[in-house]
Amino acid sequence: MAGLYVKPGNKERGWNDPPQFSYGLQTQAGGPKRTPLTKRVAASQDGSPRVPTSETSPGAPPMGPPPLSSKASRPPFVGSCPPSSMEPTNFPVVESEILLEDVLRPLERALEDCRGHTKKQVCDDISRRLALLHEQWAGGKLSMPVKKRMALLVQELSSHQWDAADDIHRSLMVDHVTEVSQWMVGVKRLIAEKRSLSSEEEANEEKSVATAEQNQTVPGIQHDP
Repeated sequence: MAGLYVKPGNKERGWNDPPQFSYGLQTQAGGPKRTPLTKRVAASQDGSPRVPTSETSPGAPPMGPPPLSSKASRPPFVGSCPPSSMEPTNFPVVESEILLEDVLRPLERALEDCRGHTKKQVCDDISRRLALLHEQWAGGKLSMPVKKRMALLVQELSSHQWDAADDIHRSLMVDHVTEVSQWMVGVKRLIAEKRSLSSEEEANEEKSVATAEQNQTVPGIQHDP
């Protein structure tokens, strides 16, 4: 096999001189071909360099920077912050003011309705209790919960919701007895007198309607039952 690569001629060499191999014979014999290092590789149309097939291996990892992960964290936008870090600003809660006139005027009106139907002594006692309510309210001796409940009591009283008004009266006597004990008795009595007067007026109204219906009937004409 080695004789195929030996140059012919050169008969003057000694017996112990090494044989001279021929590069051309090795090429013609089908030896392994190598790409010359000085050969340029043509660029592809898309601009990316083309690698010869002889220099690529199927198992080699792709060259270049690693692909960006879809879960990679993004930098926060300038001037913005996540909703979880935003804390609500503590603003002072302004409670709606409850006026004394809005509470006392309906009570005094209810007392005037009861006069003439209720004993004078009872009406005078209720009037004194309402005067104490006015004095303590104007003097700043009543707390905001008491004022709010009294406003609700007056609304229920004006709407003829007697049970609801009485429930608010009892809750005030239980929760704020030291503030309301001097005048709440008069409010309780006013609720009872107003309720009695309303029931009496309703009964009188029903009686008047029945009387009017009887007067409209014509004598001698029998109506079917």
